[in-house]
Amino acid sequence: MSDVLLEGREIVKVFPGVRALDGVGLRLTAGSVHALLGENGAGKSTLIKVLTGVHPPDGGRLTWRGAEVHLRSPLEATRTGIGVVHQERNLIPDFSVAENITLQNPPSRRGLVDREAMNAPALRCLGELGLDLDPHRPVRELSVAQQQLVEIAKALHTESEVLLLDEPTASLSPQEAERLFDVVRRLTARGTCVVFVSHKLEEVFAICDTVTVLRDGRSVLESSPLADHTHDDVVNLMVGRAHTANEMRPRTPDRTAAPVLALDGISTTDGHQDISLEVRPGEIVGLYGLVGAGRSELVKAVLGLGRVTGGEIRVHGEPARIASPRQALHEYGIGYLTENRKEEGVFLEQPIHWNITVTVWKKLAKALGFVSAAEERNVAQDLVDRLGIRVSGLEQSAGELSGGNQQKVSLAKWLAADTRLLIVDEPTVGVDVRTKHGFHELLWELARDGLPILLISSDLTEMITLADRVLVMADHRVRGEVDNDRDYERMSGRIIRIIHDRALSAVTAEKDEQKDEQKGAGKDAGKNAEKDAETDAGKDAETDAGKDAGKDAGKDAETDAGKNAEKNVGKDAE
Repeated sequence: MSDVLLEGREIVKVFPGVRALDGVGLRLTAGSVHALLGENGAGKSTLIKVLTGVHPPDGGRLTWRGAEVHLRSPLEATRTGIGVVHQERNLIPDFSVAENITLQNPPSRRGLVDREAMNAPALRCLGELGLDLDPHRPVRELSVAQQQLVEIAKALHTESEVLLLDEPTASLSPQEAERLFDVVRRLTARGTCVVFVSHKLEEVFAICDTVTVLRDGRSVLESSPLADHTHDDVVNLMVGRAHTANEMRPRTPDRTAAPVLALDGISTTDGHQDISLEVRPGEIVGLYGLVGAGRSELVKAVLGLGRVTGGEIRVHGEPARIASPRQALHEYGIGYLTENRKEEGVFLEQPIHWNITVTVWKKLAKALGFVSAAEERNVAQDLVDRLGIRVSGLEQSAGELSGGNQQKVSLAKWLAADTRLLIVDEPTVGVDVRTKHGFHELLWELARDGLPILLISSDLTEMITLADRVLVMADHRVRGEVDNDRDYERMSGRIIRIIHDRALSAVTAEKDEQKDEQKGAGKDAGKNAEKDAETDAGKDAETDAGKDAGKDAGKDAETDAGKNAEKNVGKDAE
């Protein structure tokens, strides 16, 4: 039997005015990790949706184990053996973690969904990813990164023969990504084919063995051994020409300048304790940590989206009490580029000029509150040109843009408002290599012009590229700070060591506690043995005349010794 599981030949998909796929070919074999690469708009997500029954192809054919198939729905694809984690999350916010993971195949009892039985398979899938979550917890309470891992756990539950992962590590730190890679290796060892879509080429070369590259809806490289190609080969195939990275101009922030933002001993209801940091003009300060470290929650609390319970926030040296992002912008000049651009960063159904100027309508308003359409368009066009946003026109809706251009629109609205401090959360999640580099240049130049930036990123390469200082967080606390010399090997070693030293300290403490418990148990056992010996000696010394009385005394002694032993064992267990 052939080891080819799923094959697409000459696949075509047409949308109004756009030929999204134009003769694409792909061959997926058992036990392989197949990289599907291309710039934003190359057709990767469309191809995945064709392979998983979301969109029917308009041409070409699909075969499953050599036989032609017509996948009319995602459910039909799942039943065939094809699972997927889409780039856009498909979780139900009000459902629990367990309900989301088992949604496509929920356990039942007597014809009814058995909610308690959901927990065991959910915990098994979460355990494979090293994720410690309460299966009863509603998904809406999770961070973006945690939701990403729940999506992957959901895919693991289907036990698919072909598993497509579209940007699965976009919100994950290298440590979480490595745990995912371990799962991928176990899956392929038992014959599963994993399709890996990522803009992080270092991950592609670390985990994949086969590669297909799309450009402008066509496959320019089909199912080729990855070992036959270099990093530069792949990038050149993606962009269609030789790609060279531009060197960024030198930037040296003034470390003696007064901080624009200072946090002093901040605590929050999310569990942060004693958080202190400073961001100065022209400085990029990074917050790095594993999923659940509390980085995004910290800035949300500072911006009034959470509750600060202790410490002090100072902006330009003055104490600040911020109740909302609106107040943060209008009173303190703080802009927040959110990690969840589709739900919080842009208004997808609204035109680009509307999205960019929403923060300055009050300033643009004339008599009776009317906003001048001409001035609005001038502001928007200026920022579109300045940031290099690729649009067909200012009336185009934001939802029609690529991820990278949506992120630029989100940034533009803060720049329109003359932001004096920019907080940037996961700025390049899900964007291609060239767009990512362009965004890095943009942030670098903003800092070079004096704008202070607080950067949150799970991309260690991005962090080391941009940040002047990196604060490492774990368990909602700052565990260390590293001055960035931009030597990747040295810097990554220092940062990861801070994270792992914390974990090692926790393990050592646990072992010490176990030793103390064992010592305590040994002492209790020794005391009990002495009591038993005394009781036996008492029995031997009894006279014949007092045997009955001696037996009663012995019984009382044994009872007391038993009670003491029970108490000691109970204390040790506690």
